Amino acid sequence: QVQLVESGGGLVQAGDSLRLSCVASERTFSSYAMAWFRQVPGKERVFVARISRSGSTTYYADSVKGRFTISRDNAKNTVYLIMNSLKPADTAVYYCAADESVVASRVLEQYDYWGQGTQVTVSS
Repeated sequence: QVQLVESGGGLVQAGDSLRLSCVASERTFSSYAMAWFRQVPGKERVFVARISRSGSTTYYADSVKGRFTISRDNAKNTVYLIMNSLKPADTAVYYCAADESVVASRVLEQYDYWGQGTQVTVSS
């Protein structure tokens, strides 16, 4: 069982930056592709970004491409989401997720483990 713990959320103004972190309990962290999703109350959880096991390949939702960067440090069992030029539309609870499959997917049902989420609020 992999436990994921997110941190780094908060209240910021439009145009500001934040860095989210997600630490995994699993020693074989490098065996999992990792992703970030986000969810607004009353709406579905949606894909934000994904990074491959080695960190060599990344994928982004169109809404964040060019502003957000996903990265990972396998030595620290940590995945990051650097968010620049934040907009009020980025306000959501952000979740990290781990995927045992090598098949890249943006579908949340493919992901095996989830964190508890961290709130990001962007004021205008």
